[in-house]
Amino acid sequence: MSDTTASSLKGAIEAFFFSKYGLSISRLCGQGYDRASNMQGEFNCLKALILKNNPSAYYVHCFAHRLQLTLVAVTKRNNEVRDVFNFISSIINIVGASCKKMKVIREKQYAIIIEGLENGEISSRRGLNQETSLRRYGDTHWGSHYVTIIHLLAMFSSVLDVLEIIREDGMNSEQRMEAIVLTGIMKSFNFVFMLNCLRRILAVTNEFSQALQRKDQDIENVMSLLKTSKERFKMMREND
Repeated sequence: MSDTTASSLKGAIEAFFFSKYGLSISRLCGQGYDRASNMQGEFNCLKALILKNNPSAYYVHCFAHRLQLTLVAVTKRNNEVRDVFNFISSIINIVGASCKKMKVIREKQYAIIIEGLENGEISSRRGLNQETSLRRYGDTHWGSHYVTIIHLLAMFSSVLDVLEIIREDGMNSEQRMEAIVLTGIMKSFNFVFMLNCLRRILAVTNEFSQALQRKDQDIENVMSLLKTSKERFKMMREND
């Protein structure tokens, strides 16, 4: 699409789907998109334009997006989980505040990987041990919470080393104090436990989210995957 206005999108849908296959918008049962303003905004969006032609074409979020929004809502209602993600944001903000600090992290992470390869502690197969960076999570970005935790765990010791540097050479007393506090949090049992616990939980939801986004997905397979995901959570709860 060279033009992504709602009217252009509606015209394209009518031309390439409804007209091509002899279908009618008046018989449309439902519609679902992400939360982009041109797709499901309040007034002159694609959703609204279709509803003008057919009030029965009820709108719902795409299932993968609804899963992400549900996870975010649950996260914000649990104090311990919410605190962990707040700490992660603070860690990323202070460590990633300058290119110099990020360079230090990359150098330290590179040294750790080299040492691990030489000691035989990690494998050197294709696609493994690629350069990793700390990434901020976003409430509407599928899987971003999971990716952020995975990257932080992979770079854990390197991030701690940079916080130690900031403790000594921070630009001001506030930054040095924040580094001291965050270092203590990262070294605490509760923080490390929650990181690893969330990694396991979000691994399941991330796998399910990726499956929901497949173009060849069908509802029968989705329900089977949902059942499997629930069983994995049940086993996790009962056995761990």
